[in-house]
Amino acid sequence: MLQTITVSLSSLHLSTLMPMIVVILGGLGILCIDLIKKDLSKSLYVMLSILVLVIDLGIVLGYNGPSRGMFGMILADGIATLGQIIILVASMLFIPLALTSKRFHEYSYPEFFALFLFMTAGFQFMVATDNLMLIFIGLETASLSLYTIIALHNLEKSFEAAIKYFTMGALAAGFFVFSSMILYGITGSVELHQIAKVVASGNYAMLPLLGAIAFMFAALGFKLSFIPFHTWVPDVYEGASSATAGYISIVPKIAGLIVAMRFFDIFIGAGVTWAYDVLYAIIIITMTFSNIMALVQESVKRMLAYSSISHAGFVMSAVLVNTTAAHNALFLYWIMFTFTNLGAFAMLWISRYKKSKFDAKYDHPYQKFAGMVAIRPIAATIMAIFMLSLAGVPPFALFWGKLYLLGAIINSGNTTLAFLMVINSAIAAYYYLKLIVFMFLREPDRKANVAYMKNASTALKTIVGFSAVVTILSIFTIEPFLEMISSYVVASGF
Repeated sequence: MLQTITVSLSSLHLSTLMPMIVVILGGLGILCIDLIKKDLSKSLYVMLSILVLVIDLGIVLGYNGPSRGMFGMILADGIATLGQIIILVASMLFIPLALTSKRFHEYSYPEFFALFLFMTAGFQFMVATDNLMLIFIGLETASLSLYTIIALHNLEKSFEAAIKYFTMGALAAGFFVFSSMILYGITGSVELHQIAKVVASGNYAMLPLLGAIAFMFAALGFKLSFIPFHTWVPDVYEGASSATAGYISIVPKIAGLIVAMRFFDIFIGAGVTWAYDVLYAIIIITMTFSNIMALVQESVKRMLAYSSISHAGFVMSAVLVNTTAAHNALFLYWIMFTFTNLGAFAMLWISRYKKSKFDAKYDHPYQKFAGMVAIRPIAATIMAIFMLSLAGVPPFALFWGKLYLLGAIINSGNTTLAFLMVINSAIAAYYYLKLIVFMFLREPDRKANVAYMKNASTALKTIVGFSAVVTILSIFTIEPFLEMISSYVVASGF
């Protein structure tokens, strides 16, 4: 006899799904507007995208309903809220970079802005659930949109970058599905809180669990660019526009970090020592190798690509330590990193030529910035501030992120890890200072007089100025940020 199952609409708590619905509807709305009226100004689509993101942020900040919805698949806890805030604010800061003074191919298509909103929704799904299947759907939604956005830059290098990123994403997706499948076979669930109960009870087969964690290491390794899964990441950055490369360095990584935090909390909290040891080794190898590779780069953009890999490894130490203080430091670090890296990549975007006049291979070789202070002293000073911040020099933004993160690690008793992180920070300082040396101590190339501000517009100058102000005056924002972060992290039980 068949049993009828009734589900009331109120029990679904659809309000938990509203942030993602708003962004998806915004993307569909842009496509519909283009169907009705062709060749509208890209400024309209930028403003519409920002409006949708502002509405979405308001919904996220104002939500005070149940923590779960949609049959328990959507998780609206403090970590999900904090992750969505970072994703939405970063997206709002990057989308105005479309308003360049020169015409670039991808921004002439309304589809770019629709894809950007779909991508944002995908990342929101990733952080707002602990269901492995919904994480996978969010991951693929965001990744497929991002592949297309990279290819829309319409250069030979862009097509190559999109194909390489697609290949990496396909491997990551396969590994993620394999891990989820094994975990379901072991625990009978794809929900992380249910998997945690089985792992804590010790009622599982060790060998399949080892395989599941290994596949998840690989999946997250591709998304967070851990060594040795980083292979094509610098090529992806080089082929993408500087604006898109900056976005890749920040938003996908915070989504991946939150997934890693939820996943590895299960095994580190349960005392699975070999998972801890493998993660420890990956963190050290990622930081060290990426820093060594950054030292020998000839392109500033490729240097920043390896830099972002190093920072991701640096921040993963908070997931390894797995304390409340470390998780607070993780989010503080990434907020500071967001403004600093946004400014650095925006400076590269401002100086973007359609045809490189300095190097046949790279758009932003170091030589391009030689003697920049003699030609554009303000621009050189701002770029130097971003480099000093990335190096962790006080009193700039990322110094405070590193300080709190190292403090949390030392307080947890991991002094060796903290020492290795300090050594890697010292190595990284060399390649950040290398660019400063080129800008301030090398002879200028007079044909570069226009190059530094070739792509400048009021919107780009505003974004760079805002990033610089936050980077310089970050000491005044640390306490408010920490209070906000701590309230969300504690509310999530981390």
